[in-house]
Amino acid sequence: MSNYNCAMSAAIAPLFDPTRLDRADTAVREQPFCFLVARAQLPEQAASELERDFPKYSGAGFFPYEDKDCGPSINRLITELTDPAVASAVGAKLGIERLGQYPTLVTLCRALNKRHGTIHTDSKSKVATALLYLNESWPDTSDGCFRFLNRIDNIDDVAAPEIKPLYGNFVVFKRADNSFHGHLPFEGERRVIQVAWLTSEEEKLRKTQRGKLSRVFKKLFGSLDRKFGAGRDKNAAHRD
Repeated sequence: MSNYNCAMSAAIAPLFDPTRLDRADTAVREQPFCFLVARAQLPEQAASELERDFPKYSGAGFFPYEDKDCGPSINRLITELTDPAVASAVGAKLGIERLGQYPTLVTLCRALNKRHGTIHTDSKSKVATALLYLNESWPDTSDGCFRFLNRIDNIDDVAAPEIKPLYGNFVVFKRADNSFHGHLPFEGERRVIQVAWLTSEEEKLRKTQRGKLSRVFKKLFGSLDRKFGAGRDKNAAHRD
């Protein structure tokens, strides 16, 4: 193949290729609920571009995706993540038929404060949730590392080894009444894209509106949000 053709092939190669989920190092578990853990799901050469194009939110937490907030590589990545081929691949791993029929809600997080990460299941309006991490490095700590859990009252009762929020790490799970997950309190930059498949367009609209209001509140009162969460117990929980 000529150098030109090689360059063209590289230019159109997907950032998120669902066939990577078929690699031998992808772990799928059915107990205590259905979840998947995959690593190195993004090309290394795209890391600096994705970092540059990630939205620079002023508040901490997850906010609804808007293309105007993002640079071209992030917009391209989200287009790929919400492609029906990804839903089909994820659904096949989790045993969810026709996952692509459900509306998708994309939210992004650049930073967290210690209020975030309490143990929960996700709401019943979610069919499945995927998280794609983008931090190029992580300190030598368990703080902020994602955990699938056996119980709602113990952050240390893990159902699988914790997942550092490092570039290309990807977790996805089928929502259930016992799909407990969370992380130890952490404050700082923790870049992640979340894709949730929802039960209806009405739920998507409701969650989007709530997320936009939350963004306005945190822009105005972010220091209070940070203050109130600073002392939360590591085992703090809520159902959804």
